[in-house]
Amino acid sequence: QVQLVESGGDLVQAGGSLRLSCAASGSIFSINAMGWYRQAPGKQRELVAAIRSDGRINYADSLKGRFTISRDNAKNTVYLQMNSLKPEDTAVYLCNAAAHTGIHWGQGTHVTVSS
Repeated sequence: QVQLVESGGDLVQAGGSLRLSCAASGSIFSINAMGWYRQAPGKQRELVAAIRSDGRINYADSLKGRFTISRDNAKNTVYLQMNSLKPEDTAVYLCNAAAHTGIHWGQGTHVTVSS
């Protein structure tokens, strides 16, 4: 099994920045990709960004240029740097890991962007 713990969510003003962290533990050797999703109230969960074990990255088209995903293999942690935040970025941000053991989710971290 893989355990994921997110942190870094906060209340921030529009135009501000946040960095989210997702620390993985457990069967991390089995992870093929990790990513960030978000779910706003009343909306479907959507992909924000994902990074594969070979380093390939993909982003939601609407977020390219403002959000950056990165990883620190030594710390088994994936980060999401979010800049120029907008009120519509308000959501629960969830970390995801695709592993040989299945798909794993963290509990999420709340990001609220005030106008």
